Formats: sequence, C-alpha cells, structure tokens
Amino acid sequence: MYELGGPFDGTEVAPGTNLLLSGPPLSGKTAIGYDLLDAGARRDEGTIIVSNKYSASRIRTEHPELFGHDASVGIIDCVTKHQGHGTITDTEFVQYAASPEDMTGVGIKFSELLEQFRAAGTRRTRSLFVSVSTLLMYADLQTVFRFLHVFTTRIEDADTLGLFVVEPEAHDSQTMNTLSQLFDGVIETAADGTVTENLP
Repeated sequence: MYELGGPFDGTEVAPGTNLLLSGPPLSGKTAIGYDLLDAGARRDEGTIIVSNKYSASRIRTEHPELFGHDASVGIIDCVTKHQGHGTITDTEFVQYAASPEDMTGVGIKFSELLEQFRAAGTRRTRSLFVSVSTLLMYADLQTVFRFLHVFTTRIEDADTLGLFVVEPEAHDSQTMNTLSQLFDGVIETAADGTVTENLP
C-alpha cells in the first residue's frame, strides 16, 4: 500500500492507483500533488514529474524539497524544447519531450525512467502529470483519452501511484465524464481552499 501522506496522512491506497487532482486555478490542487510526491520521497520512493506547463529548471527551483532526499527524482520536460531553447540533451534524471503534444515521446521516456529506477533498486514510485488540461489544448479528447488510457495502465501494471492534475471548469461535462473513467479516485479542491476526496 501507498500511504499518501501530506494532507492525507494515515490514508492508504493500493499500488497501481491513479488519482485525479481536480479543481479551479489557484485552488491548491497542484500543490497537493507535490506534497504527496514529497511524502513519498521521504519514504525513499522514486518520483517522476511529467510537466507540459513548466520547465525542469523551474520545477527544481520552485520545489527544492523534492530534491533534498536520497530518493530518485525524474522529470519529463515537455516545455523547454518546444520553446526553442537551443540544443538540449537528456540527462540521467531529466528527459526532454519535443513538445506538450509529443505523447509518444512522453510515454517512452516515462517507461525508461521507471525501468531505470527499478534497476537502481527503487521499489515504489509516485508520478505527477501536470496537466491534463494543458494536453487538451494541443490534442482532441479521443487522442488524449487513448494516451491516458495507456499511461494509467502502465502505472497500474508497474504498481506505482499516479497523480493527474486537471481544471474541470476548462472542459465540458462530456469531456470530464469521459476522462473520469480512467481514474480510481479523485481529490477535489475548491476556490475557498476546501478539499474533498473520493478515494478507492
């Protein structure tokens, strides 16, 4: 079992669980995601962040707490190459996708990081995908659904924990109903800071 930690200290979910972190802008949903990653890193669990909103350098600057533990932290940066910042090469823990819509590249790099962690002896890994809403700006619902279905299945098969950020107000109800099928539970944040959860 994964003990979520952070604001959900004492709450456990099964390996292979995928959770949707849902709420309006600036409601704290992404912060909760990083809190849950930090809780795992404190237990020597690996961390993988897939970001199509912020660069790896910005993540390292804004979340130094994640990098102060012995656990491995990998980042798949979907922003930097897309912005045309010269020649950039992958490093051991930072992988660069061509763009936010490079779903094939993201899937490959995610699997490679998981295998790398396992080879190094990391038994448990938490992943944070920021964000599903950004992805829907670049691709249609059907394409995003297919990609997330493969991605969440990979998390399930590898017995890891998946966290996915979405802003429901940016999408119609049909889109949200379709996407919700892929997840085992949801943590919802409100504009006033209220947090509710429906966990498996």
